[in-house]
Amino acid sequence: MKVPFSVNTQNNPKPPPAPATATATATAYEPKSVLELCGSPVLSDQKPLILVDPQLVDWNSFSELGLHDHHDPNSVSKPTIHQLNSHSLTQIIPTDRYSNQLLQTDFGSLSEIPLIHDYSYSINSFDSFIGFDNYVNELIQLAESIDTNSLQLGNVLLSRLNQTLSSPAGKPLQRTAFYFKEALQCLLTESTRPSRHPTTSSEIIQTIKAQKIFSTISPIPMFARFTANQAVLEAMDSSTSVHVIDFDIGLGGHWASFMKDLAGRAAPPPVLRISAVVCEEYAVESRLIRENLVQFSRELNIDQFVIDFISVRTFEYLSFRSIKFTDGEKVAVLLSPAIFHRVGTGFLNDLPRVSPHVVVHVDIEGGLDSGSSSCRQAVIDGLELYSALLESLEAAESDGGGDWVQMIETFVVFPMIVEAAGRRGIGSREALAAAGLREAGLSKLAELQAECLVRRVRVEGFHVVKQQAEMLLCWHGRPIVATSAWKY
Repeated sequence: MKVPFSVNTQNNPKPPPAPATATATATAYEPKSVLELCGSPVLSDQKPLILVDPQLVDWNSFSELGLHDHHDPNSVSKPTIHQLNSHSLTQIIPTDRYSNQLLQTDFGSLSEIPLIHDYSYSINSFDSFIGFDNYVNELIQLAESIDTNSLQLGNVLLSRLNQTLSSPAGKPLQRTAFYFKEALQCLLTESTRPSRHPTTSSEIIQTIKAQKIFSTISPIPMFARFTANQAVLEAMDSSTSVHVIDFDIGLGGHWASFMKDLAGRAAPPPVLRISAVVCEEYAVESRLIRENLVQFSRELNIDQFVIDFISVRTFEYLSFRSIKFTDGEKVAVLLSPAIFHRVGTGFLNDLPRVSPHVVVHVDIEGGLDSGSSSCRQAVIDGLELYSALLESLEAAESDGGGDWVQMIETFVVFPMIVEAAGRRGIGSREALAAAGLREAGLSKLAELQAECLVRRVRVEGFHVVKQQAEMLLCWHGRPIVATSAWKY
């Protein structure tokens, strides 16, 4: 049963008349159609394609939000075990020619970035680990000791690994093994796990920088956003009131392109409400997201835009009763495996009361959420996935880009590994099917858009695969992102 409520437009009051020069400071251009992605000649007078969220480009007023970046520009060493276990990760990230300008300018065209291709190995299965240094076998044995609660054996293996993997150096597999070793050490010793969420102002700034670079040089984040946005837009077609419930909003930049496309489809634009379910410590990011998206909605003349934030704890207790609904709106739900690991899958039984027109599931962990309850299997699958991810980053690395690859590893990839090592699979797809949902498949337009995106990035090794009703972004055959649409 939907609960009626009055649309609150206080989040988006009418702005004063903009000065005549306002258009000169428009946000960075972002593609919103297949023609734009493919570089249609009709767009020759437009700015070049920039694969970065416009809202992230504009986040340059950190000091106004009480955020201060205190990282040491003279520190150029790679993180050590002690640094990664502390909350001072930002002290190890150098300021290079990319991060110096992250908050003042855009990145220009990806075509200007030279590529380095060094595919010295490829991991496709557990058998591929045979022949590597013994640290892989010892890491898997360490995971087994956690499964069996064999603490003495685990401590012996951990002592060896601390000597073998003392820092995140070497090839992608070795660096991935180091990060998993760090995560497993916390599980074994029951010490405080490194938080996936940044805990200081400096870490928040560095995380935003890392996420922005990641979105610029890799098709992984943009593939996830474009495919999800396309599925929602098609389901919301011709609606005058759109409500999206986002369980993994991240930094919110993906909603900029969605709002731009939504505003271009109808005049006046439809009412848009976004309800984001976020963790309790997400207050600063929530404020950033709200301020940027409200401002962007004004620029697009979306007069009735509201964004609400619901804490995970509140949602866990109240389920969809914690979210405001209004009659006549079309509802879409965006899911990722992370929400299932935080609150379980029981809330899916309440979905029919919401009557969503589409449920989009985006798995940016390449199918790790397969339902296995074994820490051993989580490590095996994780080594395969994240070493492939790091390998793809190296393929996009330009001259002098090692520092920003290190930044992405520290502030994007390592937190993902921490969470992957400490959880057990639930089986998201199985849970969705058990809740009565059926896969609806993604459209040909979404498939074409994804393929054009990968071609435009021009990092050799990525390709799109449509597997039944699911669309996959693969790196040399290994799925990295999987997007699927579900309906009742």
